[in-house]
Amino acid sequence: MARSNEPIWWSLFSAGGMIAAMVFPILIVITGVLVPLELVGDDPLNFERIHSALSHPFIRLVLFIVIILPLFHWAHRFRFTLVDVGLKSVRTPVAIFCYGGAIAGTIVSIVVFWNI
Repeated sequence: MARSNEPIWWSLFSAGGMIAAMVFPILIVITGVLVPLELVGDDPLNFERIHSALSHPFIRLVLFIVIILPLFHWAHRFRFTLVDVGLKSVRTPVAIFCYGGAIAGTIVSIVVFWNI
């Protein structure tokens, strides 16, 4: 039986879906409702406050995971959407485009978080 790399992509897909379903709504409520209505402390999105929080390696790691896993979720979902639409003949370039975009986003995130 031939080995496949599909389990890797499926695990990243499911982890990204879990992050998107559990964390994004909380972030939307906090940054889109509570902060503009000033229901959360005094200026929680202050540059110094965010910069000091991001100086901790654990916070960087959590934020990195919250960013990159949904990228892989998008890549997997978009790849199979394009294949289902009828682009089966260009399956490999579509996979390279989708997963390459997620990997590029991961590299950009690494560079940004490394330089904070």
